[in-house]
Amino acid sequence: MATSFPAFVAGRLGTGHFSLLDVGCSGGIDPQWRAFEPKLRGIGIDASVTECERLTAAEHNPELAYVAAYVSRAADVPVDHSQGPAAPLIMHLRDRLSFMRTREIRDERLRRASTEEQLRHNAWEMTGLADPTRPVVVPDLLAERGWRDLDYLKIDIDGGDFEILQSVEGCFDALGVIAAQLEVNFIGTEQAHEHTFHNTDRFMRRHGFDLFRLDVRTCSTRALPARYIWPTPAETVSGRPFQGEAYYARDVLAPHRAAANASLGASKLAKLAAVFSVWDVPDAAADLLVNRRDTLAPLLDIEAGLDLLAAQTQADRTRRPLSYRDYMASFEADAKSFYRPEGPIPMRERLASAWRGYWYPRERRR
Repeated sequence: MATSFPAFVAGRLGTGHFSLLDVGCSGGIDPQWRAFEPKLRGIGIDASVTECERLTAAEHNPELAYVAAYVSRAADVPVDHSQGPAAPLIMHLRDRLSFMRTREIRDERLRRASTEEQLRHNAWEMTGLADPTRPVVVPDLLAERGWRDLDYLKIDIDGGDFEILQSVEGCFDALGVIAAQLEVNFIGTEQAHEHTFHNTDRFMRRHGFDLFRLDVRTCSTRALPARYIWPTPAETVSGRPFQGEAYYARDVLAPHRAAANASLGASKLAKLAAVFSVWDVPDAAADLLVNRRDTLAPLLDIEAGLDLLAAQTQADRTRRPLSYRDYMASFEADAKSFYRPEGPIPMRERLASAWRGYWYPRERRR
């Protein structure tokens, strides 16, 4: 039996692929997608020429390519990440935060540091960069490479993310996109063009996607810095919600989405279930297997898949997890194992709860 549900799905894709586009691929493709190899193909785009060269040299999968370029809504629209008036609002607001003060303190050392250390400090602008006057446009790039199908879209470029997202408007259905991972800002204005969570959320719902996971990163101000979560300056243990990761997918079981998602076949549904597993929401994957059993059964062993998802849910029982049937029987019996014991919350449980959102998926690479 496969050791993970995504690997279980990948082994049953036949000649199909799991295709992803990673806009802002510094650090590399998330390792969890490697479960789909050798059926994994992807394109990573990043403004750091140095990082793309490093990733290309280290890459063993011929189906994964890295493009050193800025991304814009149009090929004739230069990208401006300076501190001038045209720079995204986020570039101005972040200067009030403690991690930027630490960047200033370390500035001289970072300029002499390796690309890896610069990127670890999110000082990507210190690396060798692509020409901002010659950006790529996502739909054009996919067309040039002959891509007619895309399963997963990820955008994280610390700037004009919402502008890039809008550039793929009209492509979601044509390409068959089933899920997207988007960096969002919890600060900004009420303006419809601003890169904020509320604008991103409206855009994605308008295009047939629903929110399945939301991770929030808090950041303290330089006026009273809090302790950093990581060994490098980034999010802090307290502070205002600053940025986060929003995970959107097709909710094929929702009544108001039924017609739009009726054309999704077994392969797309199986890959969607695998995405949910990677996102650490195995319940959503199980929901698909249970309620689309007739569609998925010719492709997947449903019971084996459910057992893998049940094991993922039982992270505290890695040695002998219950089967799906036994796990559900335990729930139906209102077993005590589904409740926290009475009394004070153990320190280990409190720490696990506080840190869970930070460990997956982007920060796991650090």
